[in-house]
Amino acid sequence: MIIISNIIVLLIAAIHLYILILEMFLWQAPTGRRVFATTAEFAAATRVLAANQGLYNGFLAAGLAWGVWRADPAVQLFFLGCVLVAGVFGGLTASRKILKVQALPALIAILVVIWAHL
Repeated sequence: MIIISNIIVLLIAAIHLYILILEMFLWQAPTGRRVFATTAEFAAATRVLAANQGLYNGFLAAGLAWGVWRADPAVQLFFLGCVLVAGVFGGLTASRKILKVQALPALIAILVVIWAHL
């Protein structure tokens, strides 16, 4: 069960690496604008803010990977908790889609990590 738990945590990390790429490098590109449903004008005006958000998503991914590398469920749970809180906040303030893309996977991963380490 620990292996499955680690795979799920690493999948959450991969999601956040993908978000990092979208926000830091593809924000103004057609792909980034399509994913986030923005216009070229909005993307240009908010590119620095998006890059900052992308950097934070990179820290979340790094923390999750670090927790798996150290085989430390406390580290994994801390960063999954951060992802969950960010996902709920984003889902309530920015887009409901964030609840499905970020918060729900984090919640599932939290439950799996806890279950794997009982």
